[in-house]
Amino acid sequence: MSIHSHADARRMPRLMLALAATAAMLALTACTSPAPQPTELPTVTTAPTETPAPVEPAALKPDGTAADNLPFFDSIAQSVVVATPDAGGEAFINALVAAGFAKADMEVGFDRTSVDLAADSVQWSVRFNGECLIGQFGPASGGYHSIVTPLLATGSCLIGTTRPIDW
Repeated sequence: MSIHSHADARRMPRLMLALAATAAMLALTACTSPAPQPTELPTVTTAPTETPAPVEPAALKPDGTAADNLPFFDSIAQSVVVATPDAGGEAFINALVAAGFAKADMEVGFDRTSVDLAADSVQWSVRFNGECLIGQFGPASGGYHSIVTPLLATGSCLIGTTRPIDW
């Protein structure tokens, strides 16, 4: 290898760096040139907007479907959860009765397991116009959840043995 070619090889990275820096400076110069100024501002017109109708608070709709009543069912359960973060089935049933649901149409799961431990979650339901409103709450369920389902063939909403609502 000759001395000149070795020196040229050492200069190549420097040359490439210089070319890259020059290209970057040219790109920045192009980006900073002033943009043309508009001679006239565009006119913007807006159409009048309608005031939205007031939202009707959730309420029991006796002649409605279970789905129609799910927002009301949810609002009751969520108020129980806020008031009593470790609420059991009795608190949900009592709140639903106070809100106008028929206790005779309700089912509730057990708050304690067969070995007397706190249940991971509690389920409750209301039979409503041929369907079921079902709620569930507890640490294992990730908070409060609800669903509307068809009645089971047994005429009930919850599967398995439920707790008597005798209070």
